[in-house]
Amino acid sequence: MADGEEEIRPEDQEVEGGAVKSFLEHLEDLRWVLIKSSVALIVSMLLCLSGLKQVQAILQWPIDRASKKHIFLIPEDTNQTVTLQIAGMDVKSFEVKSNRFGSIDLGTNRYVNLQLLPVLVGTNTLMEMRLITNAAPPNTPALKLSFLGMSDPFMFSLHIAFIAGLILASPFILYFVGEFVMPALKIREKKYFLRAFYFGTFLFLAGVSFAYFLVAPAAIKFCLVYAKWMDTDVPFFLALDYAGALSKLMLGMGAGFELPVVLLALVKIGLLNYRKLTAMRRYMVVINLVLGAILTTQEVLTQIIMAVILQILFEVAVWIAWYWERQEKRRAVS
Repeated sequence: MADGEEEIRPEDQEVEGGAVKSFLEHLEDLRWVLIKSSVALIVSMLLCLSGLKQVQAILQWPIDRASKKHIFLIPEDTNQTVTLQIAGMDVKSFEVKSNRFGSIDLGTNRYVNLQLLPVLVGTNTLMEMRLITNAAPPNTPALKLSFLGMSDPFMFSLHIAFIAGLILASPFILYFVGEFVMPALKIREKKYFLRAFYFGTFLFLAGVSFAYFLVAPAAIKFCLVYAKWMDTDVPFFLALDYAGALSKLMLGMGAGFELPVVLLALVKIGLLNYRKLTAMRRYMVVINLVLGAILTTQEVLTQIIMAVILQILFEVAVWIAWYWERQEKRRAVS
């Protein structure tokens, strides 16, 4: 060892964040992170392309749910639904605004069936209409995804394969990024980093699930109800537009759920505290409305839901910051 050089012990490296690397060595590590992440993404995309019908069925589910279910506070039509059946097969379903269909009294049930059945009278075969007032809701087909351009099916496949592949490959990509970042952190920083990673992952998945299972069907239902209020119909959704809107909604909601992690990380660093967060409250209302417009679709219902959720998450972060400061004061007194 040359004079004046100090031996770096392993425990010192751990405390100080690991051995020091040159700029080119960091670039080499980053290159391998990008290569491994790209391979993981490509393999995941190929898997999603091989199961394209299953992925498309997942995208179709919010439409099916919105077409058949009562979502949030959006009311369903209270008109009676009449289903015309011939020989036991559904022919057409339609709504009537009164409880009479011609000379037939439909009663007060929400769903009724009118069955046309052949009846033999003497030597003649006539059609008899029977009224069934305790009928089940008709199995109305949901909206379908449609294409208009020649290249739309191919671009749609690539789009949903990329989004689904990114979600499928995200654990591997995060692991590779963690391998790159973790050696540069000190022991205390690693502890906070791992906590933020675990909570951030949970909140991101919670946001994606909330968007997929609740917000997306509600937004579609709102679209259908609003179109009906305007005496118009929504016969289909353009597949590319729908896939882009749903992907943006899910990823945006997942990113929005990361707000407490970001704010509390800034509290731990010392850039924010409970007093500063409470002073930000009036500004956060406007900021959350802007984020709701940016992170979600152009449909106003999803923007409002996003803004409300962000405000609730901000309030949760404020109360956690207050609890941390209270704990620190108690430790200082004791």
